[in-house]
Amino acid sequence: MNLKELKKLVSSGESDRLEFKNSTGQRTTAMKTVCAMLNGLGGFVFFGVSDKGEPVGQDITAKTMADISAEIKRIDPPAFPDIETVTLESGKAVIILRVPGGGGLYTYDGRPYIRSGPTTSIMPKVEYERRLVEHLHATCRWENEPAATGISIKDLDVDEIQLTLSSAIDAGRIDKPRKTDSKSILTGLGLIIDGALTNAAIVLYGKSKRLEPLYPQCSIQLARFRGTDRLADFIDNRRYQGHAFSLLQRAETFIRDYMPIAGKVISGKMKREDRPLYPPRAIREALANALCHRDYTICGASVSIAVYDDRMEIVNPGSLRFGFTPETLSQPHESRPWNPLIASVFYRAGIIEQWGTGTLNIIDWCKENNNPPPKWNVRSGSVILTFKPFFDQMDQQSKSQSKSQSKSQSKSLREQVLQLLVRGPLSATEMSQILDQKRVSGQLKQILRNLIADGVVVHTIPEKPKSRFQKYVLIKKQ
Repeated sequence: MNLKELKKLVSSGESDRLEFKNSTGQRTTAMKTVCAMLNGLGGFVFFGVSDKGEPVGQDITAKTMADISAEIKRIDPPAFPDIETVTLESGKAVIILRVPGGGGLYTYDGRPYIRSGPTTSIMPKVEYERRLVEHLHATCRWENEPAATGISIKDLDVDEIQLTLSSAIDAGRIDKPRKTDSKSILTGLGLIIDGALTNAAIVLYGKSKRLEPLYPQCSIQLARFRGTDRLADFIDNRRYQGHAFSLLQRAETFIRDYMPIAGKVISGKMKREDRPLYPPRAIREALANALCHRDYTICGASVSIAVYDDRMEIVNPGSLRFGFTPETLSQPHESRPWNPLIASVFYRAGIIEQWGTGTLNIIDWCKENNNPPPKWNVRSGSVILTFKPFFDQMDQQSKSQSKSQSKSQSKSLREQVLQLLVRGPLSATEMSQILDQKRVSGQLKQILRNLIADGVVVHTIPEKPKSRFQKYVLIKKQ
């Protein structure tokens, strides 16, 4: 760096990547900043530059450089920032430490530091622990730890293991091995390490009932709510335990049950165009990603799917890692699966697309189906992916007609209820049976509430509104 480059760089002032010190007398605080920059994006530390960004320089001796080197050695693990000097017109010099970044886990005198703007501070414990887990992720993960004692290949779904191999060979994602027994396949997939089954093998293929209390996180929860929030009643609520492939199939079946097909007649053509409310390929990719990326150390949580009247949510236990944010997921990004062994098997089996493209494919498939862009959010320790349904077929006129029809149907049902109550007191269940309803509908409940509010109907047991013997009766006019 020459003098011109130095002056241009310091003219912008201190920031998360620039720190000014008047002299090496401040080297202790300077090294805290070096530590913080090593834990972040890197940057420059200048000795001989005032707080205002004016190069003032200092006298440099052999002891000066030795003191800086000694201070750098107090950083752990060892770091080696480049050191250079730039001589000013006055004959004094500015010492420059060029610090590499990378988001590591460095400490100075046993304490980690972090940079926020021009300020250096001790890294919060939560942040340090998060980084420590990610730092150890390459070699020490839940998925590559040995499975629980006593578990063997007999506890696995050997048919699914063979199906994975054949699918991977057909997709050209694995060469046909010489040995095709279950143990050889699992070893080739990296699911047996040092002769022991891994937790990943259980997640992917665990089948026996005795695994359920040992691996409660190998489950999925599925619910269809009546309305737009979880305070409403369930239309359906299911929970399944099993290996990842079976859970994916269960989830797909559930979604098909509650994913109606919207359609319209194309103008000028004797043809009807049908389109699902949610794009199946996007939903499948999102489900597979959730099973691959969830935090399996959270035993009390499951991947869950919640279907509401106005949206579908896929909830994945755990947080976003490696610096990912909801915004970066919708942009091109590198692949950093939290469970690379599980993700690798799903990829080889043709379940997920090429690593790093899954979220972008989900967005593209939503666009192809004319769905709004999906949204990722982090809430309550989970990553939530929200899909909005495809409603574009219904133009403004048909929406108006639908509302009018609904209002008309509501009025008609109200009149039917009043006619039934002329006969005498009836329970809601009795009315629903007479009206040929499979169960007491939400619409019927609302009509009964409105009739009570309007002073037309009263309970036969008013002191116990929720009594199972409760009936409704018309108020006689005086």
